[in-house]
Amino acid sequence: MLSQSPFHARVAAANETSLWSHWAGHLVVDKYQMSEKWEYVAIRNAAGAFDSSPLYKYRIIGPDAERFLGGVLARDIRTCLPRQAQYTIWCDDRGYVNEDGVVFRYSSDDFLLTAAEPNLSYFQQLIGHDRVEISEVTEDFGSLAVQGPRSHAILAQLAPGVSSLGYFEHAPAKIGKLPVTISRSGYTGDLGYEIFCDAGDANDVWDAVFDAGQPHGLIPFGQTALLMARIEAGLLLIHVDFDVSRLAENDEHRSTPIELGLAWMLRGIEDDTRPFIGRRAILRERAEGTSRWKMVGLKVDPFDYATKYTAAGMVPPKDHTPVHEDMMVYDGDAQRVGYATSFMYSPVLQRHIALARVRPELATPGTLVNLEFTINHRYVQVGAEVVRNPMFAPPRKNAPMNGEGQ
Repeated sequence: MLSQSPFHARVAAANETSLWSHWAGHLVVDKYQMSEKWEYVAIRNAAGAFDSSPLYKYRIIGPDAERFLGGVLARDIRTCLPRQAQYTIWCDDRGYVNEDGVVFRYSSDDFLLTAAEPNLSYFQQLIGHDRVEISEVTEDFGSLAVQGPRSHAILAQLAPGVSSLGYFEHAPAKIGKLPVTISRSGYTGDLGYEIFCDAGDANDVWDAVFDAGQPHGLIPFGQTALLMARIEAGLLLIHVDFDVSRLAENDEHRSTPIELGLAWMLRGIEDDTRPFIGRRAILRERAEGTSRWKMVGLKVDPFDYATKYTAAGMVPPKDHTPVHEDMMVYDGDAQRVGYATSFMYSPVLQRHIALARVRPELATPGTLVNLEFTINHRYVQVGAEVVRNPMFAPPRKNAPMNGEGQ
């Protein structure tokens, strides 16, 4: 039986389309109104709220909590101070990525880790002699992501302390009389915050946030708008841009951090005091240059795209709905050199864009490749340019906030 998030009563009342899908065993909204593009526009120009409660949440506590996480997570947890958070990954012993998530540090020995898939038994089996306890607390909390350029102005009315939060920092606060934790984070690549509250307080928190957000154009947004925003932001999606190594059928469906463009996360990997799972394999890959791919952004040549479609007697489509399936990438000699995993027409960039894996020697921004489309039931190659991720990164995302709201 599918679960309902703590916000379900409010979510269901706002869902004008009655379009639902499943995520982590919960009912979630695809889009609240007939135009998911309108919800996307709210994220990029005003503010939107997304119910992220179905994310799995694990509490990790104990005197050896930091040491335990340092031996599992690929990013150095020692650099994450209390009231900070980190986007991180964990790998298998061959250096392939199992999953990604966000870890929140509350104190020297108290952490919360969020993840898209169940990981409780996996983590518990790794404890060994460490003095650490891991428990799932998913159902204890509601989490509401308030995202967009007006998100700070909205939340600053309710909890003025958010103005002092830096990017990926969190702090306790109150919305009315309700205790919450507010984190400056999100999955849209824009200015945004996430509110964690007790499950029993969820509806009251929703009401307070939307009352404050009404003058700023706040609306709820669903899965489709979220997935549009995350492609522009170059944020990876599990089971789309990478597969879970422990569930993959073969190595073609496995990825290393370097291949996923996450080498920045491995800073300090040479430090022998942090022997996390997969470290030796990743060091060997780096030293021997054995990476098969590099994750990049692609921007499709709009003139070539229009020419190929009009020559075939078709109006060039500009569909913003994300496409999550392989699209082949070729070089100028028509040799396959990679594949795109996520594709869409970006309304804010006014270009067709993709997240793609290409051979490492072709990953330099400005490199020209070809992306394969199907036009009139035939494969057609259209020019594209390799670009850096993220393709959309407004300065407001991590800029200091002032007391006046932005």
